[in-house]
Amino acid sequence: MKLLLFYAHTFYFKTAKKSLQDAPDMDMSDEVRDAVVVFFHVEQKDEENKKSAVQKFVKNIKWLCGKFKTKNVVLHSFNHLSSSKSSPETAKAILDEAIERLTRTGYVVKTTPFGYFHEFKIHVAGDSLAKVFKEF
Repeated sequence: MKLLLFYAHTFYFKTAKKSLQDAPDMDMSDEVRDAVVVFFHVEQKDEENKKSAVQKFVKNIKWLCGKFKTKNVVLHSFNHLSSSKSSPETAKAILDEAIERLTRTGYVVKTTPFGYFHEFKIHVAGDSLAKVFKEF
């Protein structure tokens, strides 16, 4: 799994076009303030060890949220961080489990609609830790 994490003053997104045929039809936009925004990429190797991938995914998010004293999280599936890709089903299962774990521990989690390309605007803080790349 690869993660590109940002601490953002604001993050805006809008659905643009379906990337998965079976994704439900929707036209959606939203804006979140004071959030850790995570662009994540689930790789083929994560299919074999979903539990570990979810644990590390959630741990890294909580770590960066702690640095900026926020409980707001945005998760965005971003299949452009590696040439290795899991199945959409595995990526969605890992996403759903991460959402459940974060929500259960008091985080406010929003996701960009899975199976869509999006337009977005992000206002990232200038701190060095406001931009972090992790892979595991």
